Parts: sequence; C-alpha cells; structure tokens
Amino acid sequence: MLQVKNISKSFKTADFVQKALDGVSIDFRKNEFVAILGPSGSGKSTLLNIIGGLDKYDTGDLIINGASTKKYKDRDWDAYRNNSIGFIFQNYNLINHITILDNVEMGLRLSGVSKKTRKEKAKKALEQVGLKDHMHKKPNQLSGGQMQRVAIARALVNNPDIIMADEPTGALDSKTSIQIMELIKEIAKEKLVIMVTHNAELAEEYSTRIIEIRDGKVIKDSNPLNKEDGEQEKYKLIKTSMGFFSALKLSFNNIKTKKGRTILTAFASSIGMIGIALILSLSNGFNIQIEEFERDTLSQMPIMISKQTMNVTEEDLQKSMNETNKENKFTTKQEIYPLEEITNMVHTNKITKEYEEYIKNIDKDLISGIGFQRTTKLNVLTKIDEKVKMIDVSKAFFPLPEKINEEQMPLIENNFDLIYGKMPENKEELGLLIDTQNRLSKSILEILGYKKEEAISFDEILNKEFKIVLNDELYEKIGKYFIVNTDYEKLYNNEKTITLKITGIIRGKENNTFAEYSGTGCCYKEKLAQYVIENNKNSKIVKAQIDANYNVLTGEKFDTTDEGITTKDTILSYLGDDKTSIIIQVYPKDFNTKDKIIEYLDKYNEEKSEDDRVVYTDYAEAITSLSGGIIDAITVVLIAFSAISLVVSSIMIGIITYISVLERTKEIGILRAIGARKKDITRVFNAETFIIGMCSGVLAIGITYALIFPINIIIKELTDLANVAKLNPIHAIILIVISIILTLIGGFIPAKIAAKKDPVVALRTE
Repeated sequence: MLQVKNISKSFKTADFVQKALDGVSIDFRKNEFVAILGPSGSGKSTLLNIIGGLDKYDTGDLIINGASTKKYKDRDWDAYRNNSIGFIFQNYNLINHITILDNVEMGLRLSGVSKKTRKEKAKKALEQVGLKDHMHKKPNQLSGGQMQRVAIARALVNNPDIIMADEPTGALDSKTSIQIMELIKEIAKEKLVIMVTHNAELAEEYSTRIIEIRDGKVIKDSNPLNKEDGEQEKYKLIKTSMGFFSALKLSFNNIKTKKGRTILTAFASSIGMIGIALILSLSNGFNIQIEEFERDTLSQMPIMISKQTMNVTEEDLQKSMNETNKENKFTTKQEIYPLEEITNMVHTNKITKEYEEYIKNIDKDLISGIGFQRTTKLNVLTKIDEKVKMIDVSKAFFPLPEKINEEQMPLIENNFDLIYGKMPENKEELGLLIDTQNRLSKSILEILGYKKEEAISFDEILNKEFKIVLNDELYEKIGKYFIVNTDYEKLYNNEKTITLKITGIIRGKENNTFAEYSGTGCCYKEKLAQYVIENNKNSKIVKAQIDANYNVLTGEKFDTTDEGITTKDTILSYLGDDKTSIIIQVYPKDFNTKDKIIEYLDKYNEEKSEDDRVVYTDYAEAITSLSGGIIDAITVVLIAFSAISLVVSSIMIGIITYISVLERTKEIGILRAIGARKKDITRVFNAETFIIGMCSGVLAIGITYALIFPINIIIKELTDLANVAKLNPIHAIILIVISIILTLIGGFIPAKIAAKKDPVVALRTE
C-alpha cells in the first residue's frame, strides 16, 4: 500500500548541509503497527513528516497504492493528508479557542462533509475514545491524556488509511501512556500505524514491526515486507476545501478570546471612517441647506437678458476641444497653422419694443420685479474738493427694479437692510449700497468725491448732493454740431438741474447671495431714468441727431448699412432717445415660478431663426451649480485628508493581522497537517480581517450617529442652522463596505505570509 523508495532529504543552513535521510527504502503493509526507533537527529521525524506529506523529499519516490507522488502539487499533498493520513502529535496540537467537537470536525469540514454528517461522525469518534461527555469543552479544560484522546479522535474521524503518531506518549505519565498505547494498538488492527518513539520498551510491547534508523539510514527492520500483500487498490484523492463560513467561524472563535484587542483595533481603524462619515453627513446636510437657501434666497436671482450674451452649446464646446487637441504639443517647425474659430459663442440679442412688451406681459403672479437698464447717459455733477466735476456714473450708479404689484414687497426690502437714514422713495433720492462689512471700493468713493484713506462716517455721506443736467443745458449747438458746455459750476447751480441726495445707507442681508450679486454704489429709482428719458428725447441734440446721417458730436458719418443704423441708434439711446433696453432683469417669486418663466421665455424663441432668438442667462441656476460644486469640492478635499487615516488604519490592520499570524502559527501548522490548503489558510485570516472590518464599519457608523447630535447643537449655536449634519443611510452602508474592503486589503499580505508557512516549522512553534 505504501512504499518509500530510495528517499533522501537534506537541510541546508548557510554553507552547512545536514543530510537527514540517505536513500531510505521501506515497504509498509496495509495494516500493521510500525515503530520507528532511533536517537535524536537520526532522521525518524523527517521520515514521518515525508510519509505524512508535511515535508517533501529531495530524491527518490513515495508510492501510494502504486501511484507515484513525484508530480504531486501542493493541493495534491493537502488532499493526501486529509484523505489518507491521521496525525497524533506528542503535544496534541489542538486549536485552543474552539471546542473539542469543533477540533475533531475540522478535518471533515475540509473534506466538504455536510454539517449533519460531520456532527454525527465527530461525536462517534469522541465516543470511541471515551470523551462523549466532554465534547463541548475547550482543550484547556482537559487533562493531558484526554487531549491526546481528542487528537486520536481527530486522526480517526476521516477514516484515513494511515495513522502517523509522533511520540504519542511523550508528554504523558506511565498509566496514561499505557491507555493511549492500547488504543493505538486497537486501531492498528484495521489501519497502518506508523509511530516514532524513543521508548524501546513501548515499541517492543505494542508494535508488530520495529524499524531502527541511524544517521538517516535504515539499519534494522524486524519484519520487512518481501512482496506485495495482495493487489494494489485504485487510489483517488478527494480535493479539500474550507468554506468561507467555516473560516469565519474559526476566526470568530479566535477573536472572542481577544475581545479587548479586537474592540480597540476596530475602534482605531474606525477613526478615519468616522471622519469621512461626519464629512459626508455635513456635506449632505449642507446640500439640503443649499436647496432650502436656493428656494428662500436664490429664487429671486434675476434671469438676465442682455444685448450680448454667451451662447455656447455642447456641440460648440466639443468642436472647440477637438480643434485645440489636434496638435496638443509644442512644435519647433517655423510654420503657422490655421485654427478654425468658433464664431457663434457670443450671441447678439435683438431686444425690440415687441420683446419688451412680451416681457411686460409675463404673468404678474410669477414675478416679483422687472428691471430695464438702458444706455441713456445720466449727466451727473458733484463737488469734489470744492470743485464741480462730471463723474462717470457707469461704475457708481445703478437702477433698482420696481415692484410689480403694490401688495408685493420690493426686492430691495426683501434682500437688504436699511442701517442708516431712510430708503429712497422718489426720483430725487438715492440709496448708498455697501457690502456686509460696510465697505465701498476706493474707485467708487473717488467717483463720489471721497479720496480719504480713513473711514468715512455715515453722517458725512448722508445728504451728499449730486446734480443731473439735462441735454438742453449740457449741449450747445455751434453750426451743425454740438459741444459740451464745460462750465460745470454754472450748470451745477442751474435751476433746471435735478438735485439728488443720498438719503440712506443700505447693506445686504447676511448670507444673502442676491445682495452679494447686486454689487455696491449709488442706487436710484427707475422713476429717475424714466424722467431723464422723457425730457432728453425731446431735446435739441436728439432731434438734430434723428435728422442727421452723421454723429452730431463728432461729425463722423454713418454708413447706410445695418451696422451703421445700429451705431446711430446707439448714439440716440446714449443721448436720451431711448428705444430699447440693453439689459432686462426678470426676478422670479420663487424656484417654482422661475421654471414657468423660463418656459415663457423659451416659448418666444419657438420657430425663431438662430439670429432672431433671444438668449437669456439664468443666474440662479449658475450660482446653484457653483455652490453645489464648491460643497462637492470641499467634501472631496476633506475626504482625501480623512482617507490618509484610512491608509494608516489599513497598515495597522496589516500589523495586527501579522501579529495574529505569529500568534496562530501553530494553528496554521495544525490546519495544514489535517489537509488545509494554502488558500484555506489565507481564507481563515481574510475571515478575521472581514470580521474586524465589519465591526470597524458598524462601530464608525454608530459613533457617527452619536456625534451628529452634539455637532448639530454646536452648529445651531454658531450659525443658527438647525439639524445640518444628516448621514444618508446609503452612505452608511457604502462606508461599511469600504471598511471591510480596506481591512481585507490591509490583511492580505499577512494572510499570504500565513499561507506560505512551512507546516512542519509551524507545528514546532510554541
């Protein structure tokens, strides 16, 4: 049945070579009790390990039922140990963190035996060795003799062909030794038992054959086999496999013996996950706040319609990118290459009187205001250093949109606070709009007549006067041309000028995007612009410009082309014959009405040609995308920082798993001895890291939910925002999965190290 043919085995340490076996040949019978005797270092344990498949020979062959093992791979040796070999060790080699029933079952698990069958077989084996009443105890609750009986039961449970006993009585007293030897002798009646021992008396009394080895050679065989004892049986290996749940149970039982360390490990590895979970909670909460903010504040951001606007389609962008990327590298050639331009990225809107009427006919229940900005110049004078100067109002003055219905609050009151003086109510009154920190740009202050570097008091600014000069006072006709009257002092005191006063200091409400968007400077009522237009459109210079085909200020001739007409219209609008607006601002009541307004504006463009379409800009949508993008960017950055702790956690898991490998080295040897494959050992430690990862993830989510309460209280105190931190349940599940994956990655290398451990060396580890 079993033949050892001319087997040699050497061990190399640096330059020293120790020959453990030197051409050993032995034939064994199907059932006999063989005792192998010899002094320490003679090679008997090496021979036992080679026959048992724990170690590999250098030369020769091990023949099992007529089949050579020369071409055996690791998985074949694993199956051989599980199917054909049962080990009884001197030090019992039981797994201490599982019951003796589980110890005995382990070999059957590897064979893929069903749960019910393996329970029955394991109980029967324990009953056979007299330990039926102790099956639920742990090994450390048994005596030495009882533990050896468990080892025998484990060796027998899979019904192997060969029992390998390595000094089975070496750690037992005389009385227990006799009991164990009697049990082994009984087993030898049906199986081949090969026992290594130093005790010649036991060998003489119980074995049927004694083989003596010295210096790696067989020197004596008391009952050699001269010919084959009957026909060889057909030998078939049954592949072994440990299921993941078996590995999980084994690892779980081990973890239970180290609860404190496991909890600390899980907590330490969960810290990074807690950080990410809190960041996601805040990000999720702030996104919800942003949505509310959009509804409450951004809903009144204007839809802007201007003469010139960007009109970039996805097709345009793709075309532009394709052109740019055609030659995406520097060239040293002295050549110029043509690049096709995207010419339709800027769209010119034709804002006609018809379109203005169309805008004015928007359902009044959908909007809170409409603003029309025109090109008509306001001729504004003010005193700067006691001298009257004309100022550039384009940077410092802007109109405020009017409310649509008397029942509605004006936009200015919805989004701004009056902090000094009173709100402008008529065309002669101005409001000075400053930012939330009471600042006004130096350029605007200089236009208004203030060059001071230090702060300016509200009292000094309040009632600051400006004069608006109408066309007939500002422009004087000389021949067929007009020139500007530069006697500003006289104009300033002219009774026909309109006197304006700053009546109030206005500041945007805190955290109000509309207010921030509106800018700073002097704001005037729409009534003022309408008054100036009504007076200037009948002025001498406007009437002269209508009749002339040249610029009455410069003498420059206008062409008869469309472009020329547009230029003439521009000059007329500038002078006060205002025909259409250059900018229209439509203010929705809320986000729902904004969508309906957009539909209304899009309806105008139906069946219009590309040139006749009126393109608008939805600032609310733009800011929404920007704010959402900023939150997402901040979230990504914070998660990236938190991920560093996850990397540290993974390294720590790797270290903990490696420590576990060192602690469980003997267990690795035991599992390999009963047929566990390398991948089964890997699976055992992967199962352990899986459990730790699961615990870490669940712990992180639990702690996160616990921390959300005080965090929300603190945020409420600091910002007056309630219930900001909200962890999305989907995020929680994803984080638990990530925790498991990261711990598996962290434990992967130690698990592989465990799988590669030599089973013989592992079994000797204490």
